[in-house]
Amino acid sequence: MKNMAAVAFGANLEDPPEQLRKAREFLASIPGFEQTKASGIYLTEPVGGPSGQNWYHNQAVLYQTTLGPLDLLAFLMDVEKRLGRIREVRWGPRVIDLDLLFLDQEIMEVPELSLPHPRLAERAFVLEPLNEIAPNWVHPVTKLTVSQMLAKLLPGPSIRRLTVQ
Repeated sequence: MKNMAAVAFGANLEDPPEQLRKAREFLASIPGFEQTKASGIYLTEPVGGPSGQNWYHNQAVLYQTTLGPLDLLAFLMDVEKRLGRIREVRWGPRVIDLDLLFLDQEIMEVPELSLPHPRLAERAFVLEPLNEIAPNWVHPVTKLTVSQMLAKLLPGPSIRRLTVQ
């Protein structure tokens, strides 16, 4: 059975648009994992973490997959590692960041993974690109659509769309 997954991509080191492209390419090579839609790339002011960071490039991508949540998380973390992600500083600069936002209507809370992503409703840099490709996706806990969550956000960090995919 295939599930629909929503994944957030982010990078602010080492040619971020190229890092996003490489991550999509790695994920496309995984059997049972097929990209169905990708948002444009958004340039976003850093949120939290150390000051003086480069702005982030963010994107949301939808996939059909036969993978379960923990296997999917393991693949996302493997792609981060292959692209050189080093986890040193929370919310610090990174060559790539891949976050599993949704897996169908799955609700899960284990030490390794929370589904849906626990902070997605607070993050314009996640909701803006996701709204472009899945505005009607319903959060299984709050029952709000992506577009409704985005509309409820207070003005925050700067974000602007750079490209069309």
